[in-house]
Amino acid sequence: MKTLLNNDDLNEALNNVSNLGFVPTMGSLHQGHISLIKRSKKECKKTIVSIFVNPTQFNNKSDYLKYPRNKKKDLSMLRKLNVDFVFLPKKKDIYNSKRKIKILKKDKILCAKYRKGHFEGVIDVMDRLTKMIKPKKIFMGEKDFQQLYLVKNYLKKKINTKIISCRTIRDNYKLALSSRNLHLNNRELKTARHISKDLVNLKKILMKKKNIQDFISSKIKEYNSFKNTKIEYLELRNEFSLKVSLKTKNSRIFISYFIGKIRLIDNV
Repeated sequence: MKTLLNNDDLNEALNNVSNLGFVPTMGSLHQGHISLIKRSKKECKKTIVSIFVNPTQFNNKSDYLKYPRNKKKDLSMLRKLNVDFVFLPKKKDIYNSKRKIKILKKDKILCAKYRKGHFEGVIDVMDRLTKMIKPKKIFMGEKDFQQLYLVKNYLKKKINTKIISCRTIRDNYKLALSSRNLHLNNRELKTARHISKDLVNLKKILMKKKNIQDFISSKIKEYNSFKNTKIEYLELRNEFSLKVSLKTKNSRIFISYFIGKIRLIDNV
């Protein structure tokens, strides 16, 4: 595995490399990331993983500072997976020019409604990294489905790279794997797992309900009754347009909630 610390290292290492798979991460790697890497290794000749905690996508500075970082553990994991390249850029390597990314008013929904500037930061860094790395394919998870949707729609107009969506990896209790789960204590983890398990079953129940919105509203009240839990949104939306839906076909249930100070998201 070659460790690339700056743009010069990157350009030298990737010179004449074709059929390259790219897995962008912010580190604190878990089985979800591993599944993306294995998919890339299966479909592409070479694989590069980036680790960069992107400051521009955090609308809360303390959230950025508290984001879990464990470079030594991450690199050990990547070596065992026999990754070809790991890119560890600094902020100056990525942000060598200024520009302003804007998302459309219709897209300021779900997380974009509550995290001002978050997706602008995500789109910006993904655009910059993709132009630097020039991969054939990018592998992204469906847990951050709105992120996947927005990045895919933005980049498809600008680059000749295919974005591959990969299923959400969950633990044995149906909780979607996330770096933020590390901040939960045992009681909070139990609550998160209960909500996740219920959410998976909720999709099946909605298929039989006539008044979907009333049932979703009752679920919000139920989840809010859990100790230290606050639902930010629970919505059924079409997975191709992200418009609010009253039908389960081609739709996903999206949720964002706080357990204490930890914000979690999911979709099924």
